[in-house]
Amino acid sequence: MVDFTIVMSGPMCTRMMADAGADVIKIEAPDGDVVRQRPPLRGGVSTYYASMNCGKRSVVLNLQTAEGRRLAKALACAADVVVENFRPGVMQRLGLDYASIAAENPRVVYASISGFGQSGPRAGAPAYAPVIHAASGYETAYSEYQHGSDRPSNNGIFIADVMGASYAFGAIQLALYERERSGAGQYVDVALMDSVLGMLIYEMQAAQFPPDRRRQVYEPVRSRDGWVMVAAVTQKNLETLFDLIGYPQGKTDPRFATVAAKEANWSALLELIEGWTRERSGEECERTFMAAGVPCSRYRSVAEAMADPQLVEREFFSELGQGENRFKVANAPSLFSATPMRARPWVAALGEHTDEVLGELLQLEPARLDELRAAGVLK
Repeated sequence: MVDFTIVMSGPMCTRMMADAGADVIKIEAPDGDVVRQRPPLRGGVSTYYASMNCGKRSVVLNLQTAEGRRLAKALACAADVVVENFRPGVMQRLGLDYASIAAENPRVVYASISGFGQSGPRAGAPAYAPVIHAASGYETAYSEYQHGSDRPSNNGIFIADVMGASYAFGAIQLALYERERSGAGQYVDVALMDSVLGMLIYEMQAAQFPPDRRRQVYEPVRSRDGWVMVAAVTQKNLETLFDLIGYPQGKTDPRFATVAAKEANWSALLELIEGWTRERSGEECERTFMAAGVPCSRYRSVAEAMADPQLVEREFFSELGQGENRFKVANAPSLFSATPMRARPWVAALGEHTDEVLGELLQLEPARLDELRAAGVLK
């Protein structure tokens, strides 16, 4: 698999391919993927970069040179899968687009991940995840569920990139399966815009058919030492909750007798729940409700969540690095009974595998590699 991706959406997709066992060859410019220098750093390695690129082989090719493009094309023409996430048109200008590769390698599965897709009036527009969050309506929809906010929330969690990566990974598997049937590869076009908008399932329907009243939203309630989320979704959950908080009459209270009545009196219900939770710690609230089958969690930091024994039991993390520079990265959230899928425990240095890959796959001799390096094609 040849990986022409940078930053997040593409590297996340190809990292999943590496986890599943693919030999992923990451093509990098002489100065490398820009994320290589992003903190946090451990032992001189960006753990942020490592989280998205562990288990890949790194090859440096200067695609601004004709020979660099020729070598990149030769690698792509020998690959089962090619993935890129540049703005539409970039790979065509380099002669590395699907049509150019498929002409010599008709079995190739070629995936492009972009902001708005490869066609349409916005296809060529530049886009990163925060822009897609705004353009898709996600941020506005999210803000409408908040209270007392007159501006969209700040953004630092790149949902669009992770969604796009996940959809691309699944699409590549489907294309490979189809190739087993037909013998032919195909082109896969994944748009971050489509990925995020498709996530807004209720919101898209409400945009077409505006409801008579605002949708109920799940809101945090105060505990003695923070906040908790209680999601008593079913009537059985709600009846159990009323018993737990010492309000058994809630089971016959007309304000909560039907779904419509409960939604109309949502604030009153939250006040009843908070009257109980604010007198107790978040840990006690969570333990009490969960033991009774009522979904509940205290609000935790990411560090607290990472320390959860549940994740240890599921082997959700792999460790990379050595000694005091070891750090954790997440594995895929899917556990298979027979197929291993987890992070490979290495992070390639920039260009670490250039000579190895070009010698192995393109049969270039050391003398030729030295010539290319002197000409600025390799690093």
